[in-house]
Amino acid sequence: MKAGRNTLARQMAILEVLQKDGRALVDDLAARFETTPQTIRKDLSALAEVNQISRFHGGAALVGGTEYTGYSVREEIARDEKEAIGRSVAGLIPNNSSVIINSGTTTVAAARHLQHHLGLKIVTDSVFLANEIRGFVGLEVMVPGGLVRRTDGAILGEAAVDFIRQFRVDTAVIGAAAIAPDGALLDFDLREASVARAIIENARTIVLAADSSKFGRAAPVCIGWIAQIDVLVTDRACPRALKDLCAENGVRLVLAG
Repeated sequence: MKAGRNTLARQMAILEVLQKDGRALVDDLAARFETTPQTIRKDLSALAEVNQISRFHGGAALVGGTEYTGYSVREEIARDEKEAIGRSVAGLIPNNSSVIINSGTTTVAAARHLQHHLGLKIVTDSVFLANEIRGFVGLEVMVPGGLVRRTDGAILGEAAVDFIRQFRVDTAVIGAAAIAPDGALLDFDLREASVARAIIENARTIVLAADSSKFGRAAPVCIGWIAQIDVLVTDRACPRALKDLCAENGVRLVLAG
């Protein structure tokens, strides 16, 4: 019983660390709690099983808390998976076409892989993303007006929604904070959800770029449904339930990496 209590106490303490810092590495936690990396990995696996945390290579971050941590912290979560997803998404976008790309760490990874595309007209609701790609010679980048969120440069508000509604683009690339088991696409910010809905409504082909850890997680705001998506690009750890959800809703599934 004592060992069980010690394990529970350590896991609660790990959660407190993540609530404070947003993320932590296995080796740092092992040193902090004077135990082995193998023990910490077991603790993280147990916390992940009950959707308290999200694992990434070498560490973990809060589930649901990632939106309120800094952009650089979220960018580290599933970094390798996001890079592979971004490369695959870029491969779906033809030259000489129009694209809307919404704010997010996975969508930024996709945008970076457009460096050698030609003749693209890109609308994005992120000043950070626009700044990342503005030097690509084959791209023309447009951004709406609105409130710029300090944490990640997302442009929010009715002005941004109205701007996006003026377009009818060939492809939209969107992200989501979570994909519910019933197919709901979820986010944390009601204002950002309004922008995402406008993007979905004004594109001929909709590509959802999301690593597999997003499935089964929770967030409070619904931006849409998996049935509205044409292509889901995720990583090879995609769970069977998500594969089945795509098949049931006629969504093309691309496993990157």
